[in-house]
Amino acid sequence: MPGSFDDIEIGQVVGLGAAAVDAKALEAFIAAFTPGWTLDRGAPDTMVFAIWARLDSQAAAGWPQTKRLGVDALRWVRNPPAGELLRARMTVMGKDPVGEGKGIIIAQHDLLDEAGRLVFSCLTRSIFAR
Repeated sequence: MPGSFDDIEIGQVVGLGAAAVDAKALEAFIAAFTPGWTLDRGAPDTMVFAIWARLDSQAAAGWPQTKRLGVDALRWVRNPPAGELLRARMTVMGKDPVGEGKGIIIAQHDLLDEAGRLVFSCLTRSIFAR
């Protein structure tokens, strides 16, 4: 887990946890949000994003992160099948103090499959306490 803004280092890699693509959740997600998508195509992009968002929010619960400013530059590489375990990580790409007591962290977030291949990636900007 990153410490305060001052303790976070550029290049630091933080694990955000793991989650499997649950078969029942996949079926329910397709029925509710992506009609016409078939199970053999794997998890739809929006479900992959939702899995990352859940892992990110769980990991960030104890961080001194005060606000997420943006989620940018989304990149989709593949749609994982049901049962596949996805691991999330965050790599700090840059940081900039923006005032007394806070700073902006720019980070790349990745979801990797069981073989370590990229499934999804995005850039984020967040404010951290100093």
